[in-house]
Amino acid sequence: MYLQIFCSHLVFIKWLQNHLLKCPFKALTGIDCPGCGFQRSLLEMLQGNWHSSFALYPATIPVILFLLYGIADTFFKLDNSKDIVKKSLFVLTGGIVLISYCVKLWSIYHHYNLSA
Repeated sequence: MYLQIFCSHLVFIKWLQNHLLKCPFKALTGIDCPGCGFQRSLLEMLQGNWHSSFALYPATIPVILFLLYGIADTFFKLDNSKDIVKKSLFVLTGGIVLISYCVKLWSIYHHYNLSA
């Protein structure tokens, strides 16, 4: 039974790797968007490669936690009337996304600046 679950997991991961969505922003501009890398990072996380997942997109875990909290909050009303926890998680996640995007753009700019 465990072998069957393991093999079906591998087939599912392989299928996901072959069916990643294309980024329309990158297709139009040639520049990564702030969400580029999330799908690949999520696949690495599903395979247990946490270091690779973090290297591809550092905000994967905070984004997933924010989404899970949002879903749980709709069913169980976890937050107070002012949504302080949800707002704090949103600001924290958004900050991580923006900082990692700025670092990615800076490294691309620095790479092209050195090669020119």
